[in-house]
Amino acid sequence: MGLFWQPDSSIFFPRYRPTQFNLFSQVPSDTSVFLITCGPGIETYSHYGHSALRVTMAGPGTDIVYNWGVFDFSTPHFAYRFAKGRLDYMLDTETTRRFLQTYLYEKRWVQIQKINLSASEKKMLMELISENLKPENVRYRYDFFYDDCSTRIRDLLEKVLGSRLVYSSPAEKKQPTFRFLVGTYQAQYPWLDLGIDLLMGTPSDRKASDRDKMFLPLELQNSLSEAYVNNNGKMIPLLQNPETVLDYSDPVIKQNFLLHPFFIFTLLCIAVIIFTAMVKSRLAVKIFDIILYSIYSCLSLLLIFTNFITSHHQMKYNLSMLWISPFVLICLAAIILNKEWVGWFRAVLILCLIALAILIAFPVVGNTAFMPLILIIMVRSSVRSGYSWNPLTLKTF
Repeated sequence: MGLFWQPDSSIFFPRYRPTQFNLFSQVPSDTSVFLITCGPGIETYSHYGHSALRVTMAGPGTDIVYNWGVFDFSTPHFAYRFAKGRLDYMLDTETTRRFLQTYLYEKRWVQIQKINLSASEKKMLMELISENLKPENVRYRYDFFYDDCSTRIRDLLEKVLGSRLVYSSPAEKKQPTFRFLVGTYQAQYPWLDLGIDLLMGTPSDRKASDRDKMFLPLELQNSLSEAYVNNNGKMIPLLQNPETVLDYSDPVIKQNFLLHPFFIFTLLCIAVIIFTAMVKSRLAVKIFDIILYSIYSCLSLLLIFTNFITSHHQMKYNLSMLWISPFVLICLAAIILNKEWVGWFRAVLILCLIALAILIAFPVVGNTAFMPLILIIMVRSSVRSGYSWNPLTLKTF
């Protein structure tokens, strides 16, 4: 690890308040604008990196970072608003030194790249930022795929440059899905990846265009680094080469296959099959199924919430509701009440078969750890479905 930026001895810096720069009627000729790209961290919210804009004005001694990735923990009902997808993010400003101190503490790399803009383009950019800073505009409804800290910067540059901004056409024409892109940043965290895959709906399986991919900070950096500005027929690179101001390696998490969800759930699936074949006590079976169906019922309620109550469009039309369907709740009630509602267990079994077939045919729309979880609920639902072909079918409840 090498450190190129040397902080002051104090870790506390005053937060910059841009009151004197709310109107950019005059932008000094020595104004420079930079794209800041921050590497991934170990905290869940930091796995995907971060983007911000830095503006320096040598004359007035200004060195400010504009950050669209800030939210207020004091927001009323913060957790509920976050879960419902109604949490507002905001544009905040702080000195570059204070901004970098956070990444120094978290040991995350930071690179800056000067954005090649003319004087008039810088003025327009600062006017747009000034408009963003107005009290009525400083907050915005966060959308992970389409409106975040990275897409805000992309959109500003597109407004400033218009059709003169030319993105490079990649040689690779195959477009990844949003789920795949997010998964590449979660590969080291299999349990997190499992949870995200469980909650993501079919909108996450849409193909992401080259422009769409810029919701991820590193993709934004890569795309803008290859972009050009058409200046009267002369193609000028949008960004200069990156300068590393904090140099750290990306976090590396040691993987243990024995703790991987697929391995653990496979062992549980085998245990359930052995239990189903060997245990005949009706009381033991009832207790076991109450516990099992209670767990799946909690997951079903979670998916009902994310599909029908929240505003997170990425979670809508979730195929996981096939094998964690609301029918599981009715099956739980049947077990508790000793009812022979075999039709509901058959419905759960059939939906699980459909989900398993989809996952086998299209593994990119889910997670491999789903397979043993689907098999577990399939085995127990089959036992209670009343089919004559199943030798393990319960005769009485």
